[in-house]
Amino acid sequence: MSVDSQIVVEVVPDVTGIDRTFDYSLPTDLAGSVEIGTRVRVDLNGRRIAGWVVARRSEEVSSVLLKPILKVSGIGPVDEVVDICRWAAQRWCVSRLRPFLVAASSHTAVARPAPQRRTTVIAEPRSPAASELLSRGGGVLRLAPTVDQVPAILSAARFGPILVVCASVDASRIIAARLKRAGLTTALMPQEWHMARGGVDVVIGARSAAFAPCPDMAAGVVLDEHDETMQEERMPTWNARDVLAERCRRQGVPLLLLSPCPSVVGSFGREVLAPPIERERAGWPVVEVVDRSEEPPWNRSPLSARVVEIVRDRSLRVVCIVNAKGIARLLACRNCNALVRCETCASTMTEVVPGRLDCSVCGGIRPRVCSVCSSSSLSRLRPGVSRLREELERAANRPVTEVVAGGTSTDGDFDTAGHDVFIGTSATLHRLHRVDVVAFIDFDRELLAPRFLAHEQAMALLAKAARLIGPRSGGGRILLQTTLGDHEVVRAALEGDVSILSVADLHRRQSLGLPPFSALALVEGDGVLECETALSGVEGVSVSRHRDHLLIRTATHQDLSAAWMAIPQAVRSTVRIEVDPVSV
Repeated sequence: MSVDSQIVVEVVPDVTGIDRTFDYSLPTDLAGSVEIGTRVRVDLNGRRIAGWVVARRSEEVSSVLLKPILKVSGIGPVDEVVDICRWAAQRWCVSRLRPFLVAASSHTAVARPAPQRRTTVIAEPRSPAASELLSRGGGVLRLAPTVDQVPAILSAARFGPILVVCASVDASRIIAARLKRAGLTTALMPQEWHMARGGVDVVIGARSAAFAPCPDMAAGVVLDEHDETMQEERMPTWNARDVLAERCRRQGVPLLLLSPCPSVVGSFGREVLAPPIERERAGWPVVEVVDRSEEPPWNRSPLSARVVEIVRDRSLRVVCIVNAKGIARLLACRNCNALVRCETCASTMTEVVPGRLDCSVCGGIRPRVCSVCSSSSLSRLRPGVSRLREELERAANRPVTEVVAGGTSTDGDFDTAGHDVFIGTSATLHRLHRVDVVAFIDFDRELLAPRFLAHEQAMALLAKAARLIGPRSGGGRILLQTTLGDHEVVRAALEGDVSILSVADLHRRQSLGLPPFSALALVEGDGVLECETALSGVEGVSVSRHRDHLLIRTATHQDLSAAWMAIPQAVRSTVRIEVDPVSV
């Protein structure tokens, strides 16, 4: 480097709300310790702040003097992960890198990577199906909810260092402990980030582990890829499955997705391998359907005789699920008892405007009449958890615990305090460990929820309940109260064959132009009208109002990103964009 040139680095400040990089000069004494991804301290507007180096170049000394890097704080994400962060910012339509760099970095200062700790351990048992998929370039392995996923991970580890993303922090801890007992060196994210950077057999963690360091990665594995926790709720709404898929694509290594009910987007364009139907069915508990289609909805009790019979059996530990907070205002015909559904997409329809029925999924509109018998006599159905608890307690003749947000109506440890009957929303399934029966009091709420992901989410709910209960050999069961006994979700659960749902859902989305056949984004905030004006008339972009939000649809995510970034920054800064929304 000549005396007339200097090293300039671009720094992303670790400060919320700043969406740009800043140039700083790199002092000669720090030149050997700063590379792409390095954590540094710099002066910004009189404040000493942290940041990441995301670019480095040499340029001539100009009349504009740049502030110098003050200090090197430690190592950060490697160059290839910084590139993934750039890709993710474009994919999820944001102009800032900070949220992704935070996910890709250690939560504490790390001066240097830990020594490499790889082994040549060949652990057992392994999954022949997983090995077969990986040898063919990756794909989706469909496993029943009660089947152990660890053998698939051990199979992947035989290919070399692997990166594993789990649906929850607890699951990652449990699996990491099992892998360590099997003899594999394992780095649990984020607390063992320094070990992952140095090199181990398995790097494992929850959602943010998709950005974790994994030198010489030989394969990527996503457990329960269907789970909604794989997607960040805050903006940007990135999905760990898609991030890891892009990393694997760029590095030319296979990606293995595991799920009891693979998502349509996750399995689209990938090979799906499933066990023989008899073995898959054995991994699901017994599913019992209480068909209430012949009962007048406005006269019947939410609790059928079968539910009352089960809760009165004191040998059973029972959970009753009512997702009353998910406001799907069901309407039923008083003449023929049929639920009011959209004729195009079969979702529930609501009466927002008096005398008119609206479908919030496909936008369909029709007069306030039953599509089966044309009657205009419709009744609203909206049972609630608190009222049902009282009714359930009277029917069971024993105490019933209502599980509420942040605790229960009777505090205590569920599994040791002698509680045997519970009622609550689906969140209850995450707070128990020992159950004999899970009864969905109103499963129509899940099947007819005004979201295009409703059927996938309903199946995922059944898979969660199945894990809690155990395989059918254990004697537990799932009870579904529904008026839609022939629905593909119900049939898939009864027969233990998830393909019944996935095939029907894929065809439905193709006909409606929904993901994976398009890209969607939901926009909300003060600048919605300005965004609508800016996007109206743009070729390849469909814009429509969704309640008080704006729904944007394009053919691909690249088209979506290009259209969004063409909107003036001043307008984009006043709204929140949710790419791949789960609530539409």
